[in-house]
Amino acid sequence: MLIGEVSRRCGVSTRMLRHYDTLGLVKPTGRTSGGYREYSTDDIRRLFHVESLRTLGLSLNEAKRALDEPDFAPADLVGDLIRHTRRRIAAEEDLLGKLERVDAASPAEWEDVLRIVGLLRALESESAARRQQAILSQDGTAALPVEALVEAILSEDDPNVAGALQWSLARVAGPGLEVLADGLDAEDADVRRRATAAIAAIHTAEATAHLRRALDDPEATVRGYAAHALGSRGNVDAIPSLIELVVEGRRDVEAAEVLGLLTTVSASADAIVEVMQDTLDNTEDAPTRLRITQALAEIPGTAARRALDRLAHDGDRTIASTAASILNTLDRGRSRRRRSGIGTGVMVDETRSSKVTDA
Repeated sequence: MLIGEVSRRCGVSTRMLRHYDTLGLVKPTGRTSGGYREYSTDDIRRLFHVESLRTLGLSLNEAKRALDEPDFAPADLVGDLIRHTRRRIAAEEDLLGKLERVDAASPAEWEDVLRIVGLLRALESESAARRQQAILSQDGTAALPVEALVEAILSEDDPNVAGALQWSLARVAGPGLEVLADGLDAEDADVRRRATAAIAAIHTAEATAHLRRALDDPEATVRGYAAHALGSRGNVDAIPSLIELVVEGRRDVEAAEVLGLLTTVSASADAIVEVMQDTLDNTEDAPTRLRITQALAEIPGTAARRALDRLAHDGDRTIASTAASILNTLDRGRSRRRRSGIGTGVMVDETRSSKVTDA
């Protein structure tokens, strides 16, 4: 069979067949009287073997060795090919992911495409400073690759970069929030914590609903992030988790401040004090009792005052002195307000009052 016919039947160009001949990979058995290459049945069979090996990713030299060297073991080569193919697939999937993120951002011009690609590359940098700068330098009106930002924040350990990502995602609350919410269902507690912290930076009704869901998380740290955010928004659902933070000593000072804030927007002061008092009555752990005592300073109203009066006579001298100090501070503040007429609508001239009394 002449080279032209071999090319048509096998789908290999005549140029490639001549190259195979030069390499000694597939040499035609004979020549015609005119000097044309003539392929035998065995030559065609070998050509099919070469093409089959090439479909597996073998180079021409590797294919020649596989066919010509009896001791050429396929196991090692096939293993190398598998590893190489996996790397290539990973690279292609990475490229596909980048293209999908660029497409999702709906760039209007090539400048937008280049900017998005630059951001995606910066997010992969090992330098936290570079990641942070790339995020903060984004134009507030430009489209952002939301899914890439969410993926980054759910794996980001550097607090400065995480803060920049939270700021960036808060600007695209709609699509960013829905993707972030998926992180609340992750198996990894750190991922759920990062998702909760990011959602806390988004001030919408939908974000608040997701934060309520995070209050039921099995991980205390996640519940704490959700409770702080919800309490700061005046949501009373956060009260049990905030009290838990005080009792357990995790961000207890901030939790007490938020509890105090909640009493200004709801009639919850007495209920909060009741839970705190119940905890005081049922624990002998001195640090826990001291944290609750300190937290009572943030709770307005008579119930907290009565609890502090009792604690001022506690058997633990540290707790008693702390409660007494809080009461003194509260009394001084009340005295100042009384002298200045706050709450009565009347400003009192203390100097004049003193003179009248002396007269």
